[in-house]
Amino acid sequence: VRVYERQRDYKMESDLRAAVDEWLAFDKNEETLAQVRTLVSAQKYDLLKQKFFPRISFGTAGLRAEMSAGYACMNDLTVIQASQGLCKYLEHVHGGSNFSVVVGFDGRHNSQRFALRTATSFLLRGAKVHLFRAITPTPFVAYAVTHLGCAAGIMVTASHNPKADNGYKVYGANGAQIISPADKDIAAAIAANLQPWEGAWDDTLASTHSNRSDPYDIIFESYYKDLVCNKASAPASGVKFAYTAMHGVGHKFAKQAFEVFGLEPFVPVAEQVDPDPEFPTVKYPNPEEGAGALELAIKTATANGCGVILANDPDADRLAVAVLHGGAWRILSGNELGSLLAWWAWSTYRAQHPHADLANLYMLGSAVSTRQVASIAAKEGFKFEDTLTGFKWMGNRARELQAQGKHVLFSFEEAIGFCFGSTVVDKDGIGASVAAAQLALVAAARGMTLVDQLNAIYSEYGFHANFNSYFICRSPPTIDKIFAAIRSNGYPQTIAGVPVLAIRDVTTGLDTAQPDRKCVFPIQSGHMITFTMGNAATITLRTSGTEPKIKYYTDMKCAAASESERAAAVASLASFVDAATTELLQPHVHGLQRKEA
Repeated sequence: VRVYERQRDYKMESDLRAAVDEWLAFDKNEETLAQVRTLVSAQKYDLLKQKFFPRISFGTAGLRAEMSAGYACMNDLTVIQASQGLCKYLEHVHGGSNFSVVVGFDGRHNSQRFALRTATSFLLRGAKVHLFRAITPTPFVAYAVTHLGCAAGIMVTASHNPKADNGYKVYGANGAQIISPADKDIAAAIAANLQPWEGAWDDTLASTHSNRSDPYDIIFESYYKDLVCNKASAPASGVKFAYTAMHGVGHKFAKQAFEVFGLEPFVPVAEQVDPDPEFPTVKYPNPEEGAGALELAIKTATANGCGVILANDPDADRLAVAVLHGGAWRILSGNELGSLLAWWAWSTYRAQHPHADLANLYMLGSAVSTRQVASIAAKEGFKFEDTLTGFKWMGNRARELQAQGKHVLFSFEEAIGFCFGSTVVDKDGIGASVAAAQLALVAAARGMTLVDQLNAIYSEYGFHANFNSYFICRSPPTIDKIFAAIRSNGYPQTIAGVPVLAIRDVTTGLDTAQPDRKCVFPIQSGHMITFTMGNAATITLRTSGTEPKIKYYTDMKCAAASESERAAAVASLASFVDAATTELLQPHVHGLQRKEA
């Protein structure tokens, strides 16, 4: 251990030495073992610290990090430790191992092996494991939890993250992603079960054990039987669709959705049909990134005379849509698509249930998403609630409302996540894709594009301008410093010359708009502050749970009747937001990188 002796910070040196020694004793993967040994030999202590501290923990979407050696990363050992902790937690909840879990995986590097490691941990303790034999969309795992009556579900995926990342998403018995206190209890169980159990590195157990079953065929069949219940009266043709799976799992499953809904086949983006963990044709495998991510889809759609592009992210839980309108391609924002799909869900529900009690009908949205849906709800008479950011909050709230006899019709977040009903209580890009297709076909039959339909919604319910983006910051201490400065001296009283009317800080539990000044949302470890402004705007700053970003979201309801007036309102909001974020975040001082145009 002499290679450690030159470290100046004795406390960190001691902690690092202990962590590395433990790693070398626990890890059986030759590749990650070699990574650690090489760094130790080269005395790369700063890099070792980055890979070992802090330990990977549950964030907005479960565990998610770069695939590499170390406790801060995704690798065989941290997957085994997470699975052992989750298993022990479930044993405590159920009084033994008489329970089952479902495990799925996407097409990323190492995903299948991580899923096998996960299954092995549960099989060693006598639990039953439904392990998908092949890649599957994330919403299929969420669906399988309740359909199969499982105690939990685990999906190995990093969704739309860069190719170097992977993740471990956990669903509770209700089919929703885990929230507190379960996440904290599981983290404690992980910390108490770090040493791999005997047999944890067995590469054959998950393929041979009698308690392992394959749910693929059952879930494939039943998911579409339930999905087709959402089928509305829509033409089978009239719009030609292009579809991209973004090198992920979605193509087979989106194709099946079109078939069961009786729609004409879409035109696939050939270069992106097959799963490829290298994501070779895109810089970021995230359709939310806009024209750059959809370049090949636009090329395919244009060449084949398509009017609409449907794009899933690599694990098919998100959906992006682009529309040919006025001779040019228009990529809908998550807020615009959420407004369209919410209106579609409402209008089809109303047609099918004209006498339903609207007091029991709900839609849900995240706190950083557009208030457009709230305006629709206010006029039509059903209920709208917002939750903390992330579908884990909406999914659990949907289950709570369902238990009270309420019906949750639609849930959405601006980050192109959408969910119809409560069969799946997580974002579902497959179900959303076929819903968007039906809406486009109905609009086309009326001589309208989806953009025309969106403008009709604005005319009927009022217009909410939105301007959302982010800065990249790879230094957590810098992020903490920025938010500490915002909170100093009692928060700013004005921003960009506009008075601040109210402040909600989910990190500290403050909400000045409440009589007791206490936030109704649970306190969160990540930073999230919302300012209600004197110009009728709201601006929310938050850190991402999965990416090195400071994100900002804005909403402002405007009396803008025409399309040109709406464009002017958005431009005015964007100008205010630029000034506000410059003042609050000081990107030039802190070296923040703006989102690429």
